[in-house]
Amino acid sequence: MPPSPVPLFFAADHQIQLSDYLPLPRTTFLQENTAEPPPPHPSTQLPHVTLTYATSLDSQISLQPGLQTVLSGPETKAMTHFLRSQHDAILVGRGTAEADNPGLNSRFSNDGQYAVGLDRQPRPFVLDPRKKLDPSRTPKLLENAAAGIGRAPWWIISDSEDVDQTIWTNVVRAGPYVGSESGIDWEILLNNLAATGVRSIMIEGGATVINDLLKAKNQKWVSSVIVTIAPTYLGDGGVVVSPPRSNATQNEARLTQVRWFPLGQDVVMAGKIH
Repeated sequence: MPPSPVPLFFAADHQIQLSDYLPLPRTTFLQENTAEPPPPHPSTQLPHVTLTYATSLDSQISLQPGLQTVLSGPETKAMTHFLRSQHDAILVGRGTAEADNPGLNSRFSNDGQYAVGLDRQPRPFVLDPRKKLDPSRTPKLLENAAAGIGRAPWWIISDSEDVDQTIWTNVVRAGPYVGSESGIDWEILLNNLAATGVRSIMIEGGATVINDLLKAKNQKWVSSVIVTIAPTYLGDGGVVVSPPRSNATQNEARLTQVRWFPLGQDVVMAGKIH
C-alpha cells in the first residue's frame, strides 16, 4: 500500500490567476466501477479540455523517449495537483503511463495539512488505442485506487481491439484508429467520455497526445492551455512538443487571452486557442 500522500498547498491568489481557464465546478458522476453502467451525460456539450504540461526553454518535455524527466519546481507541481482537483478526469498516453508509472491523483490541499478527499480526485484515463500496455505495468494507479487516495483507472482503446473484461475493466472506446500519424478522432472520444458523465478532462501528455491535439484540425476541442516553462535547456535529442505544420506559410497555433505569471523559478503561461 502506498504511503499517505504528502499534501501540496497552492495559494488562493495563484488559483485566481488560473480561474479564467478552468472548467465549471466538478460533477458528481465519479463512482467506482459497478455492474451498473455509468449515468448518462446531462447535456450534449463535450467536456472542457485543459491541455497542460511542463516544458524546457527548448520546447522539450523529456530528455529522451521513455525517460521520466522532472521539469516543474515545487510550486508548479502544487499547481498541477490543484488543476487535477478541478477536473472530472485526467488523461495520459500509453507511453507516459509506461515510462512514468504515474499516480494521476491530486495531493492538493486547501490548508496545507490534508490532501483533498476521493470526491475531488480525477478519474485517470490511459489512452492506449492498440491495447499495448498491460495494466499491471501501471501499479501506482492500481495501488492508489486500492488505498482510497485515487480513483480506479479507465482505459481508452480503439473500436477494432477485442477486450478481455477480466483484464480490461473500465473501457472507453476511442473510435477507429489507423496509427499515431493520423491520431485518434477526438470528437468520437470526447463524445464517448461525455457519455460516461465526464464534463472536464485534463490532458497531461505525452508528446504524441499533445502534438496530436495541437494539430489545426483538433485545436477546436481544446478549451484552454496551461504550460509550465522551466528555466532549463535539455539539449538535442529530447522529446519535443511541436505539432506538424498543416500550412507551410502559417503558424500552426496561436494562443489568445494569454496570461503569464512567475511561480517559483518557473513561469506559467495560460491561454486559449480559439
